[in-house]
Amino acid sequence: MNENERGGPSRRALIGWGGAGLALGAAAAGGGVALSHDGPGPAAEGSGGAVEFHGPHQAGIATPVQDRLHFAAFDVKTEDRAEFVQLLKDWTAAARLMTAGKPVGEGAYGGLAEAPPDDTGEALGLSPSRLTLTVGFGPSLFERFGLADRRPAALADLPKFPGDNLDKSRTGGDLCVQACADDPQVAVHAIRNLARVGFGKVAVRWSQLGFGKTSSTTPDAQTPRNLMGFKDGTRNIAGTETARLDRHVWVSASDGDAKSAWMTGGSYLVARRIRMNIETWDRASLQEQEDVFGRDKGEGAPVGKAKEHDAPFLKAMKPDAHVRLAHPDSNNGITILRRGYSFTDGTDGLGRLDAGLFFLAYQRDVREGFIPLQRRLAAHDALNEYIQHVGSAVFAVPPGVRDSHDWWGRTLFSKEA
Repeated sequence: MNENERGGPSRRALIGWGGAGLALGAAAAGGGVALSHDGPGPAAEGSGGAVEFHGPHQAGIATPVQDRLHFAAFDVKTEDRAEFVQLLKDWTAAARLMTAGKPVGEGAYGGLAEAPPDDTGEALGLSPSRLTLTVGFGPSLFERFGLADRRPAALADLPKFPGDNLDKSRTGGDLCVQACADDPQVAVHAIRNLARVGFGKVAVRWSQLGFGKTSSTTPDAQTPRNLMGFKDGTRNIAGTETARLDRHVWVSASDGDAKSAWMTGGSYLVARRIRMNIETWDRASLQEQEDVFGRDKGEGAPVGKAKEHDAPFLKAMKPDAHVRLAHPDSNNGITILRRGYSFTDGTDGLGRLDAGLFFLAYQRDVREGFIPLQRRLAAHDALNEYIQHVGSAVFAVPPGVRDSHDWWGRTLFSKEA
């Protein structure tokens, strides 16, 4: 292990008695977050164990989908490239610990009483809960740090789609962190501690809690239901389908040009906050609901079929049925990996639930994935009567952290890479 991982100066030794307000990782000489051990091996779905942090791809994409989400987009506040790179290293070190079920740095207690502890402590005694942390870089980040010539063409700005009503306070971001876990407290703890490590260098722009996964990346698993009571995306890419992942999700060395070479092994993420008009939907007849989706509500089978995973006969559905319009056969084979969650955030002040779907989609190229697919859906989908896109962001998700010496974003920021 390198000095940032074992044997480096402790935070408390560096901050002394007078610097209790310093953020973790901000000490001089590039001191990083202390690290004790790498995380254990991958956990089976539902086991509550640890998911392997290292690998060619970031965990949290093709990984079996956990039950809970805390997603946060950040604005970068520092103008110092070296300081931002050090933050990415510190975040990586903290993520190694948290995904292994360990506290950040020297922990939540037992240190100097006069200094803030390194870890906030609310995950003490909890299992890793299959926590995964996935980092992405937004288009606006490439306006900083001399990165303009390294922005991949595939990281395209999303156009305004028909029906969009985007809230600027829930849109965009220089970078993002997606925390998924089976325990909501574990996911919230992870985002909270990364925000704390980044204090003064980054600030949370917006965040979203999610519950009730609405898609699966596990073969033959039952597809979860959304808040409309329907199964959607039953043919989602499974984490074991390496050929489909290579074709539709992971960036290849053959993609693009020198600008995107650093993205090999990564992916592109579109995040959309989709408000559902729950009250209107709940007054629609069962037949109307099934016609809108193109599935029966009980089994989830396509129109005219018996089982959820039966191949759909698209022409049996209404021309504006959601399944018919979103199916790859209707879109020249466009396929995305969905990883969305339901949300409910109180009311809108008019007695209606602020609830819906926090849509997360990974793809190899946004220009060939979400953009053409959403253009078709926004123009023709019967579901549009009951939903509205109110938040949006797009991110380049770099390749995984390969070993204990690697760090998030190394391929982008390191000349050696």
